[in-house]
Amino acid sequence: MSELRVLLIHPDPQLRHELRRQLREVDGVKVLGEAVSAFEAMELLEGVGYHAFFLGVELPDGVSGLELAQILGQRKRRPAMVFLAADEAHAFKAFELGATDYLLWPCTDERLKRTLARLRRLPADAHIAEPEGNSRQAVDFGGDEETLQIAMGEEEEDNFLKALRQAWDYNQTRPVEIEKLPITLDGRVILVPYSQIVFVEAYEDYSFVHTNQDKYLTSFRLKYLEDRLRSHRFFRVHRKFLVNLELVTEIASLPGSNFMLRTTGKKRIELPVSRRRIADLKQILGL
Repeated sequence: MSELRVLLIHPDPQLRHELRRQLREVDGVKVLGEAVSAFEAMELLEGVGYHAFFLGVELPDGVSGLELAQILGQRKRRPAMVFLAADEAHAFKAFELGATDYLLWPCTDERLKRTLARLRRLPADAHIAEPEGNSRQAVDFGGDEETLQIAMGEEEEDNFLKALRQAWDYNQTRPVEIEKLPITLDGRVILVPYSQIVFVEAYEDYSFVHTNQDKYLTSFRLKYLEDRLRSHRFFRVHRKFLVNLELVTEIASLPGSNFMLRTTGKKRIELPVSRRRIADLKQILGL
């Protein structure tokens, strides 16, 4: 590849600054942005075709670097992962998740060059591809960062405006909703049937949608999904969890007047039921 596009993901600004300085000295490497959390990284990934993530093992906001690697592992194409850590405690897990390298920080320039050599030896299909059909132009604002703009031809612009008008008309007619949830994954939209969703887990403005086989990070708020899925036998059992009651196999009573739901599937999943919601749940189930 002619240029290695890199994203730095770490909560320590001093570490990011030092790593950026070291990478700046290497030809053919371009740092296109920094992120503190996994959520910021996912947002940047939607717009930039990164070849590699340099990321910390521990990240803020509830999703670690290892969990981010696990989420990206669901993609057909994804950036290579280089982990930064103070010790080797998580090295085995990192390589198990497909990491290209695991750097003990701080690291020497020579050690970093060996990592970059590994990245360049990876096959082209190991890296996330540029979106097809659009030309990209980098605009320099005087700093180290670049903003990528997508050039749109006259015909493409007309098609885009036409699609917007059709979307508006579609919303006005309010057609019958199909029982599938659209999830953006690897530059495409997959449709997950409601019947395959076991539960949804909230975190701030995001949510994880869990099936028996996969876990998807989505931009949907739990409240939105609660409203959308309520009529399809989903119930908000906890402020953080929305569960498909069709897949619940057991309600267990715990000490202290607490309750736990267990669901069907390949793996046993247990979800807490908040005290203020148990009465509504019993009524729904006819208990």
